[in-house]
Amino acid sequence: MAESFTTTNRFFDNKHYPRGFSRHGDFTIKEAQLLERHGFAFNELDLGKRDPVTDEEVQFLAVCRGEREPATEAEKVWTKYVTRIRRPKRFHTLSGGKPQMDTVEDYTESDD
Repeated sequence: MAESFTTTNRFFDNKHYPRGFSRHGDFTIKEAQLLERHGFAFNELDLGKRDPVTDEEVQFLAVCRGEREPATEAEKVWTKYVTRIRRPKRFHTLSGGKPQMDTVEDYTESDD
């Protein structure tokens, strides 16, 4: 990966991981470091802002498009990151029961 995914910018996601990737608990230390070092390049490739230069980047782009399963560490960690930010956050109630939905009743007058 020496030639692939080169960038001078660090990757941070303050919206979903305001304390950093390694402090949140979703990623291992190695995965967090990989995201910080190469995540900017991963993101640009995924969004189409950057053209793939190496064969590894072409394969990475195929994974982003869903044409193949992730095989390398870079592909696996980016897939993991993307699925985590697109998945809705789960929450737990203190009572232990299922969350209840608020019902909205229609109180408009009818012509009966």
